[in-house]
Amino acid sequence: MKASVRSNWSNAVLVCAKCSKKLDGGFGPKGKAPLAKALRKHLGLKKGRKGAAGIVEVKCLGVCPRGAVTVVNGAQAREWLLVPEGADLDGVAAELGLASNGDRAV
Repeated sequence: MKASVRSNWSNAVLVCAKCSKKLDGGFGPKGKAPLAKALRKHLGLKKGRKGAAGIVEVKCLGVCPRGAVTVVNGAQAREWLLVPEGADLDGVAAELGLASNGDRAV
């Protein structure tokens, strides 16, 4: 039995699913996609372990801001980011340390 499995991610980002559900979308070109899905598509990331970085929705982070989604960068877990509805995805990616390099995120 294996004790561990490699993710092959350069970075892991946790997005609160409860905050996303309360906003009922709010991100992406049409403003109807949840943050995790919109960010994944904007950066051209694949799902699961195949992606260059991991964007994972988690149940609830316990902050629950109004009109925003709580996001945690795994590499910088001391400071959490509150992303307002309709925020620029390029700015969010830069703030999280994710950059779009074609189909690879760093």
